[in-house]
Amino acid sequence: MSKLAIQGGAPAKTKAFPAWPQHDELERRALLEVLESGNWWRSEGDKTAAFERAFADYHQANHGIAVTNGTHAIEVALAALDIRPGDEVIVPNATFVATASAALFAGALPRLVDVRADNFCIDPELAEAAINERSKAIIAVHLGGCPADIDALKSIANKHGIALLEDAAHAHGSEWRGRKVGALGRGGTFSFQASKTMTAGEGGIILSDDDGFERMARSVHDCGRLPGEWFYSHYHYGSNYRLSEWQGAVLLAQLTRLDEQTARRNTNGRLLDHLLSQIAGIKPQRLDSRATRNGHYAYIFHFEPRHFADITRPQFEAALQAEGIPTQPPYPPLHQLDLFQSGAYKHRLSGAQAAEDHAFLRAPFPNSVREFEETIWITQRALLGDEQDMREVAAALQKISENAAELT
Repeated sequence: MSKLAIQGGAPAKTKAFPAWPQHDELERRALLEVLESGNWWRSEGDKTAAFERAFADYHQANHGIAVTNGTHAIEVALAALDIRPGDEVIVPNATFVATASAALFAGALPRLVDVRADNFCIDPELAEAAINERSKAIIAVHLGGCPADIDALKSIANKHGIALLEDAAHAHGSEWRGRKVGALGRGGTFSFQASKTMTAGEGGIILSDDDGFERMARSVHDCGRLPGEWFYSHYHYGSNYRLSEWQGAVLLAQLTRLDEQTARRNTNGRLLDHLLSQIAGIKPQRLDSRATRNGHYAYIFHFEPRHFADITRPQFEAALQAEGIPTQPPYPPLHQLDLFQSGAYKHRLSGAQAAEDHAFLRAPFPNSVREFEETIWITQRALLGDEQDMREVAAALQKISENAAELT
C-alpha cells in the first residue's frame, strides 16, 4: 500500500489543529450587552467606536475607521484620496480581485505590475516604471501577512507625489522595522472576513496617521457627513459603509487575542522556514530582515515541480490535505481573470481611457503566474498549533517529497 494518505496510507497529522474562528465568553457577553442595550446602530452605540480606537492604538496609528468589509475599506480609501475617472492606481498582479476592483469602482484604471520572485509582494522597481502622468496611488499588498518593501515604496511615492496605500487584509499585527503595518503610508486597509486572523464574519477598517485623509475617509464612509455637523448635512460624496455594533462588539473581543496569536503564528512560521528549507525543492516565502513580524494569514512556500515528479499545485494541495494539513489555493493572477481578459473592466472606465489598448495586460507577469502555479498556502489556523504540529507539517511535506511519483 502507498505511504501517501491520498492513496490509502496513514495521514502524517496525528492531532487536530486548533479550530477557527475562536470565541469564548468574551464574545457572548459583548453580544448580549449590545442586544440588551437596544443600541444596535453604531451611531447610537459605543462598541464600534471603541474598537476603532483600540485597533488603531494596537497598530500604532492615530485614526481608525471601521467599515462593512475589506473591499469597502479600499473603496473608501481611494475616494478619500479623490481618485477619479481617468486616474490610474498601481496594483500588484498577485492579489485578491478587490485590490483592483476598488480602483475600477472609482472609475480609475488598475495598472497591474508583477511581484517579486522571493516574497510575491509588489516589485518596487516595476511599480516605479509604471508611473505616468495619470498615476495617483500605489497599493502595496502584504501578501499572506508578509510586509512588502515599505521603505522603497514610500520613497517612490514621495518622489513622484503620489499616495501609498497598504492593503493589509492579510497582515493584522505584521511589523516593518518594529512598527505595525497599516499606517506607514497615507492609509491602510484591513479585512475581518471569516478566514482572516481576527474576524466578525465580515468587516473592515481603515487606518491612518494623516488627519486630512482620515476626515475625508470618515465622511465618505458615513454618507458625506462631517463629525460635529448636523446629521442631515452632507458635504462630500459618500455612502453607507458603517460597521454595526454587533460586529464592533465581536471585534473588540477578538482583538484581545490578536497579539498572542500573532506572536504564535510568527514563531511557528519561522520554525517552518527552518524545517521546510531542508526539503529539496521547497523555498519558503522570503521575510525581509526589516519585517520584524509576520501576521501570517497563510504560510506560503514555493515548490519546484521537478523535485516533486512534476506534479501540479492542485495535486500537491490534495495530497497535503489528505495528510491532514489545511490549505487554500493562491489567488489567480489578475491579468488572467475574465474581468480583464474579456474587456469587461472597461465598462468602469470612461473617455479616452475606456477606448485605449492597455498593452500591459498582455505582459507575461512571470512571477505572478509562478506564484499561482507553484506555491502552497497553508491556512493560518495551522500556525496556531504547537511545535509538534509544525514538525508534523514538515513530516507531511517530506513524505510527499519522497513519494510524489505515485501522484503522477
